[in-house]
Amino acid sequence: MTLTFLKPTTPSQRHLIKLNRKHLRKKPFIKTKLSGLKSLSGRNHSGKITVRHKGNGHKKKYREINFYRTNKSTGIVTSLEYDPNRNSNIASIYDFTKKNFFYILAPNKLNIGNIVESGIEAELNTGNSLPLFKIPEGSFIHNIAPKLSKKAQLTRSAGTFSVLKEKTADYARIKLSSGEERLVSLQSYATLGILANGFHFLTRLGKAGQSRWLGRRPTVRGVAMNPVDHPHGGGEGKKSGKNFSPWGKPNKRAVKNKSKNKLIIKKK
Repeated sequence: MTLTFLKPTTPSQRHLIKLNRKHLRKKPFIKTKLSGLKSLSGRNHSGKITVRHKGNGHKKKYREINFYRTNKSTGIVTSLEYDPNRNSNIASIYDFTKKNFFYILAPNKLNIGNIVESGIEAELNTGNSLPLFKIPEGSFIHNIAPKLSKKAQLTRSAGTFSVLKEKTADYARIKLSSGEERLVSLQSYATLGILANGFHFLTRLGKAGQSRWLGRRPTVRGVAMNPVDHPHGGGEGKKSGKNFSPWGKPNKRAVKNKSKNKLIIKKK
């Protein structure tokens, strides 16, 4: 069973829905790929809060993920793990050629003991990293690099995948999970398969405290405040807002995407 429901012995457990993580390793397998991660609490370099509703939360260590799987390598999956910094699971790989360990994002149907490859000569199997000109049209891919020189930046969330729809002389047209279609260089690398942990969106925290453990502070609606605290505040009974920010500036929600990226064919 992917989802776990607890007996309602307490009020917070009545609505709690968790993921079954019995198949995941609890402690990190590769200690050399761990580094300290300081919580910024939404503050910039000068210490001013630029993003509200962030702060506190449990201590986390960052797992260094290999987003540059462009060299020829052959490895074996040694463990499947939970990553507190992302909603997708990760897998530790032992590379036979370089004789070292590294982490990758774990796709569906990737098990301990499977062989994963990268490079131009890699086979068309789940978890293998290949350039787009080697991947057939209609394939499900993730962990896509927008350029050959950049790391993989597209399709990295749990349960997401992109579809390789068409290939031209220089570019490949891919459709993202959001519905956006864009052109990516044929020399760019992508990983075959659909990312695991696709039922993550069905989970329910159950209580406010669990949201605080994740570093999320409360968000109070402006219409629930007094006039001195917010432009939407005050009034008799319930009332709608006036589309203003807490500082009195117009808060236009229907702002169009002004991106001038010519490689984006169809916006979401």
